[in-house]
Amino acid sequence: MKVEIIQTPNPSTGMTRRRVASSTPSRQTPESTTANEYANGAVKEPYSVREQPLGTAKHVRVVGIGAGASGLNMIRTLRRNLKNYEHVVYEKNGKVGGTWHENRYPGCRCDVPSHNYQFSWRPNPKWSNFFSPAEEIEKYLDQICEEEHMMDAIRTRHKVIGAWWDEIRGLWDLSVQNLETGEQFRDHANFIVDASGILNNWKWPEIPGLDTFQGELIHTANWPKDFDYANKTVAVIGNGSSGVQVVPAIHPAVEKVYHFVRTPTWVLPPRRMAMMMMNGPAKPILGQLEIDEKEDFSAAQIEKFQDDPEFYRKFVKAVELDINGAFATLLNGGPIQKFATAKVTEWMTVCLGGDEELCRALIPTYPLGCRRMTPAPGYLEALRSPKSKVVTEGIASVVPDGIQLESGETIKVDAIICATGFDTSFTPRFPLFGRSGNIQDKFRQEVPKSYMSCALSNVPNYFTIMGPNAPIGHGSVFTLSEHIARYITRIIQKCQVQGIKAICPSDGAVNDYSAHIASFMPRTSWASSCSSWFKGGKVDGPVTALHPGSRIHFFHMLEQFRGEDWDYTYDHPSTNRFHYLGNGFSTKELDPAFDSTWYLEASADSLLG
Repeated sequence: MKVEIIQTPNPSTGMTRRRVASSTPSRQTPESTTANEYANGAVKEPYSVREQPLGTAKHVRVVGIGAGASGLNMIRTLRRNLKNYEHVVYEKNGKVGGTWHENRYPGCRCDVPSHNYQFSWRPNPKWSNFFSPAEEIEKYLDQICEEEHMMDAIRTRHKVIGAWWDEIRGLWDLSVQNLETGEQFRDHANFIVDASGILNNWKWPEIPGLDTFQGELIHTANWPKDFDYANKTVAVIGNGSSGVQVVPAIHPAVEKVYHFVRTPTWVLPPRRMAMMMMNGPAKPILGQLEIDEKEDFSAAQIEKFQDDPEFYRKFVKAVELDINGAFATLLNGGPIQKFATAKVTEWMTVCLGGDEELCRALIPTYPLGCRRMTPAPGYLEALRSPKSKVVTEGIASVVPDGIQLESGETIKVDAIICATGFDTSFTPRFPLFGRSGNIQDKFRQEVPKSYMSCALSNVPNYFTIMGPNAPIGHGSVFTLSEHIARYITRIIQKCQVQGIKAICPSDGAVNDYSAHIASFMPRTSWASSCSSWFKGGKVDGPVTALHPGSRIHFFHMLEQFRGEDWDYTYDHPSTNRFHYLGNGFSTKELDPAFDSTWYLEASADSLLG
């Protein structure tokens, strides 16, 4: 190879830089060609040196699905870390925000403390309450999207309705529908990042006769803006996270509420009270807050958060430390779980006024944490009211004027509110054809398996945010999505600069990871006998929705990319894995903006992670 070196000055450092001006491709000898032409019985093209420096990033197209919190964070992560790429995000709704745009039922709010339910790179000291209402979270996401100019990458009212992997081209072919016009068109991508979310695809309960009801039929995840429940007799089916919020919110206005409870749920004391009661690390600083009985921050407190960044950071980190410590309460038989169970039982009993019938109906006997635990201010107190009735008898069917119980009794109601959750099967919402067929069919027939919640075997260049066995119940989704986005971005970047056309975790790695999950989960209350979406709505079965460990355990796991767990297909027809090494030069020495003697800096001698 002939190389001409041209010296160019770097104004910022005063050093001269070299760049490759021209080169002539090398030719292989017949002997060297023969070794590369045949491998595994397949004819391959002769190997040739790539006439680009090491570190050159090939162009890739990334298609994202969903513009909720995770999708927005992915836009930022790609922008900060990738070069030579294009990114489009298809969002089915008319605006960004995901679940915080869709969920607008009365009482809807986050059950993670506000100042920890935010991106680490965009703190918001102005949250009004210890637990943010839905409209504030949606506004927070809207503001980020606007200030970060993210709409350039987002196509609202567009829905991916199919994806097919093309092995020869190393590309995804996608079918996309414009929901405004109904038009369908084709797109392609080197990589798909599915950030559509797990608690997003709501579903009606499987109750006979549901479609025969003549009154107003509502799902909490699709709440009509014009629904007026005042002075009506209302049934609320379900006591999960949305059910325990909507009951106290509508209770003052309704004439009567019948609350249908199939399985009791643990209702936690207010999180701030629990942190104080458990003597957690946040207790000292929580005692310094100005906050009222509704957990609204005073104007002076919000001002202090804004004006005293050191105090604010100390507060946020103390609460985060407390949240991260909650995992110990989920370990079966441990002293922390026993203590917490006693305290929560005592709390629920007091809130129910010691009513024996209500306590039997509403205080669980299964371990604390088997179902998602949630604070629900006012919920238990509302159920003691004369205009509330808890119904534990099974529903036989819905009839035109109400709900018929298994005993034959009919409860007549004006409206039925279904707080019955989402499809948590992890089955893709569109046909997704990888190397071994449609993943929809596979996940409907088998227990969903993933690699560290981020990728699937035999589905190349496809990544999920909050896929099977993600830490969805471990704390704030915002900071979780940051770690997952960085992990996925590092993989895409690796493919860009190392000549990798397709990458996916091996069957062996996914099976081993799943075996570890199956062996670990019985240690936790998540695997206990209770109906839970953690187990796909089953009473007993494999835990598919949660990570086998703590929140910090998950972060630690994602710190390093385990290349040995992945299968690769390479860009060059010779399939030589070292084709990316190129012409002997590095982009680090050819980029005038890069300090090519970085290894002499003190930071280069830092400890390994």
